[in-house]
Amino acid sequence: MIQKKDCVAMLLAGGQGSRLYVLTSKVAKPAIPFGGKYRLIDFPLSNCINSAIDTVGVLTQYQPHELNAYIGSGQPWDLDRLEGGVHVLPPYMRGKGGQWYKGSANAIYQNINFIEHYDPEYVLVLAGDQIYKMDYSKMLAYHIQQKSTCTIAVIDVPMDEASRMGIMNANADGTVYEFEEKPKQPKSTLASMGIYIFNWRTLKKYLIEDEADPKSKNDFGGNIIPNMLNNGERLMVYRFDGYWKDVGTIHSLWEANMDMLASKENSVNLFDPNWRVYARNPTAPPHMVGPNANISHSLVTEGCQVYGNLENAVLFHSVVVEEGAQIRHSIIMPGAHIGRDAVIEYAIIAEDAQIRPGARVGAIFEPPSKPQIAVVAAGITVGTGCKVAAGALVDKDIVDEEAQS
Repeated sequence: MIQKKDCVAMLLAGGQGSRLYVLTSKVAKPAIPFGGKYRLIDFPLSNCINSAIDTVGVLTQYQPHELNAYIGSGQPWDLDRLEGGVHVLPPYMRGKGGQWYKGSANAIYQNINFIEHYDPEYVLVLAGDQIYKMDYSKMLAYHIQQKSTCTIAVIDVPMDEASRMGIMNANADGTVYEFEEKPKQPKSTLASMGIYIFNWRTLKKYLIEDEADPKSKNDFGGNIIPNMLNNGERLMVYRFDGYWKDVGTIHSLWEANMDMLASKENSVNLFDPNWRVYARNPTAPPHMVGPNANISHSLVTEGCQVYGNLENAVLFHSVVVEEGAQIRHSIIMPGAHIGRDAVIEYAIIAEDAQIRPGARVGAIFEPPSKPQIAVVAAGITVGTGCKVAAGALVDKDIVDEEAQS
């Protein structure tokens, strides 16, 4: 029986996240922790339910176990529904075997039957690794008003950043006349956010044609969008002027967390009661602050025990910071333990890592250089007195040596 929905969201969450290096060696990029209580995928899922879109397909592939367990029934996002809700969609298994998602377009192609079950007029395609708040219902209303075949969310970026992104060149009325992938000499600064709304029947036609093309890379930006432009389809840009961060690198992940500490105006506002970001959080006791602790401009989540000193730090749940430890401009993920007199500066300490007493991770940052962020992978131990250099990526225990960047 068809369950008619006006719009279905398809959330691409299968990326390997190779530029996050040791942080994604065991988990999919959308499952990376952010902001003390959240994971990256919480933002598009929360945007969906806040935008009254209650049917979401989450397309998983790389290291999916933790992400799948985290999503579960979708209850934290009010997506545990009999009609619609959230559905985890691994690569489609056919009678003669399965096939990995070959690209973003192929991922949607493999799930045509899922979409058809809801017979939607429109399909919203989202990425699972971006920090932002967006009312998709406003974008959908704009798409309908403009009689568009495809509407692409764009954000204005500085010219010196445009050459690193997919750029949409548009006329004054918002119609797209050209798409350029990482142009050396950009004609505009309207960067695609990887957020699309399509008329489903038209998109389905292009997906089937794209899949039949052996030369295609099966990608929205590289194939579907250019093909639509070449065929004269009406494509529109939808300008977004809020905070948006594509968390695809170590530095961008660190920077997004530091932005959150800097100001509500120049970051994603997690304290807005009118647009909540929902998440699945463990039950933990209130955080404990010791008598000699000193906490400055930091975020400390439930279950933490802080006896040392924090400055511009983000602590996830169940972190222990022993007396005399110094943490500055750093992110400490769930369950990490920072030993007595250890020093953490410009670093990301991943889940359940152990930093032993007197160890040092990272280095003091001297402006105007871009800081090098040291990273200690999940479950790794940095031994007593050991040093981890600025920018080092540590994925093995360190007992008696320095980690070089």
